[in-house]
Amino acid sequence: MREPEIELLCSQLASYYVFPDTANEIATVLRTRLAEGAYVDAVDDEEFAARVTADLQSVNGDKHLRLLHSVEEVPETGQEPAWDPVAYRKEAELDAFGVRKIERLKGNVGLLEFNLLHDAEIATPAVIAAMNLIAHTDALIIDLRANGGGDPNTVALICSYLFDEEVHLNDIYNRPDDTTRQFWTLPHVPGPKFGGKKPIYVLTSARTFSGAEELSYNLQQSERATLIGETTKGGAHPGERYRVGPHLKSAVPNGRAINPVSGTNWEGVGVVPHVEVPADKAFEIAYEKALEHVLTLGDDGPRRLIAAAAAEALKG
Repeated sequence: MREPEIELLCSQLASYYVFPDTANEIATVLRTRLAEGAYVDAVDDEEFAARVTADLQSVNGDKHLRLLHSVEEVPETGQEPAWDPVAYRKEAELDAFGVRKIERLKGNVGLLEFNLLHDAEIATPAVIAAMNLIAHTDALIIDLRANGGGDPNTVALICSYLFDEEVHLNDIYNRPDDTTRQFWTLPHVPGPKFGGKKPIYVLTSARTFSGAEELSYNLQQSERATLIGETTKGGAHPGERYRVGPHLKSAVPNGRAINPVSGTNWEGVGVVPHVEVPADKAFEIAYEKALEHVLTLGDDGPRRLIAAAAAEALKG
């Protein structure tokens, strides 16, 4: 009943999954479960996708490896990734390109909340605008607690505003091409930088995933930020999506991140914050630390009003 979908999925694993030996193990699990009748009574594609996803992740826990149900019909793409750039652009526009909040808090503390890290090809102007607006704050809070990931190029763009010099951030090995691509901060960015000296606090949760974990991990490994919150979800394998059926598409990781400092990544273990607290307490702690820093900068001249606002905010 579901044999065509399972066999196509197994073929995609064999061709693209980042670890070929593991792909074979996962395919064996899927075929065994199919023979056992594990999918025969799935009431619809959505339930079938959920059952298959559980089996896909049962071997090595790769949270990027999934079978997804799509309400919209998945276009015929052959062996090419299932991708609709027009629909994606509209989705990104309606999501404000992932920038959920930009705010200058009392005490001249910047707050950036990113919902997603959309593809740099379309999100770059919004990211530049956001980074320029917080450039002259005295401390920065980056809220990634609800961020599900995104483009490593967007991660690199954000990081480019947070360092004074070029920094090697991350490498990604791609199995289909057998290549490794390096990601560095950009040598030049439009507008002013926040810079590489002022404190940064990154808020994380158990929902923080994928590209958002990379942003957190890059800043942690380079000792550029203090992470506050919960250990993240643990997905370091980027990939592509392929058509499995009219309303089914696979998410198959074809690469893995390699941090130049640690030599490894956060797959399966998550990014462990410096200050571990429940996610809903992370902002309060970060803001307090930021305000304490602001008060060390003095109250001479134009800083008088900033210092007064910071002291008032600290009192609650």
